[in-house]
Order: sequence, then C-alpha cells, then structure tokens
Amino acid sequence: MDQPAIINETLADTYPDARCELDVRNPFELLVATVLSAQSTDRRVNAVCAELFARFPDATALAEANREEVETIIGPVGFYRNKTTAIIGLSQRIADEFDGEVPGTLNELVTLPGVGRKTANVVLGNAFGVPGITPDTHLIRLANRFGWVDSTKPDVVEQAVGELFPPEEWVMLCHRVIWHGRRCCHARRPACGACAVAQWCPSRDIGEQDPVKAAALIREPRN
Repeated sequence: MDQPAIINETLADTYPDARCELDVRNPFELLVATVLSAQSTDRRVNAVCAELFARFPDATALAEANREEVETIIGPVGFYRNKTTAIIGLSQRIADEFDGEVPGTLNELVTLPGVGRKTANVVLGNAFGVPGITPDTHLIRLANRFGWVDSTKPDVVEQAVGELFPPEEWVMLCHRVIWHGRRCCHARRPACGACAVAQWCPSRDIGEQDPVKAAALIREPRN
C-alpha cells in the first residue's frame, strides 16, 4: 500500500465519525451554510443558521428576505454584508431559474452568487453523492505536509490530490484530512508526537515531538 493510501486508511480508523460538521438538513441549507463558513468556524455558522433557517426555511423565503434582517442574523460570522448579498442572490437565482431546488451539477452551481468550485464540491459531495475534492485551508496545508503536492493554489491541490485516490474516496478523504487538520495537524503547532500518521509523514519533525506535550495540543475545533 502506498503512502497516500496508508494515510487515508489510518485517518479512517482514527476518525470513524468524520463528516461535514455543518448541521444542515437539505442541499439548500448546506449551500447557504457553506457560503457563510468562509473565514468562520462551523460552530458559529451552525448557531447562526439555526436562526436563519427558522426564519427563512427555503430559497423562496430567503430570496424575498429583508436585507437588514439577514445581516443582523448572520452578523456573528463576519463579512456579513458580502455574505448577505451572496445568500440572497443565490436564493433568488435558485427560486427564479431552478424551481426553488439547488442544482446538482458543478457547472450550474458555480453560476450562483458567492459559489466557487470549493463550495460547489462540498454541496455535490455531501448532498448529491457526486465525488469531488474540497481544497479548503486544512486540506491544502496537510496535502503539502504529506508531500502530496507542492502548491497552495486550490485548483492545483484539487487536481493533485484527486489523482492520488479513486473518486469514490474523495469526499470521505477530505472529511478525514479536515478533521485531522482541525484536531491535530495545526497550522502553527502541529501535535506530531501524538499524530496517528506521523510515521508516514515527511513533515513529522516540524511540530511538538514529546508525546505528552503533543497529546495536550490535540483539541476539538474551537468556537
């Protein structure tokens, strides 16, 4: 078994519950929550979305929303003015052009306001079962540390990682790597001495080596 496959298998054993950590019930909620999650934490987005979707449960409702009311609700996630423009705009497009249903293809999704390839792949993989690589900040960081790619460009990382794994592994691989990045392989001080995949990682010397001190660095995602 090659190094990428071993790391993927080990992360699967380490994080058997790995999944998208946005609390959503349907493709529309996932799309909106993913747009809101940019430069925010999932827990904060979840808290905001509970109120947002109680008030505006579908694309038709959010398309007709009062902008100031939406801004007040989503204010805690940051960049709320731009995000308000995006989620109202995408809701209007979905309501007007897609009969109120989130489209299920990459080409259609990326035409919506505020939706790029990364957001589209999150929705496709988790709502429609369509394989895709989500090059978020954790995947980009860890893919470089694992030696899978030497670039921080999302499109380069997406292609390089995708070539290492069969498509049926892409969605869960991303969840596992993201969970590992949030909990162990931190940007500033990775817990290398307590890392389940350290023995196969070419960057295993960059972080805390003492097992006890490293274990203390492992944490659940912050609020």
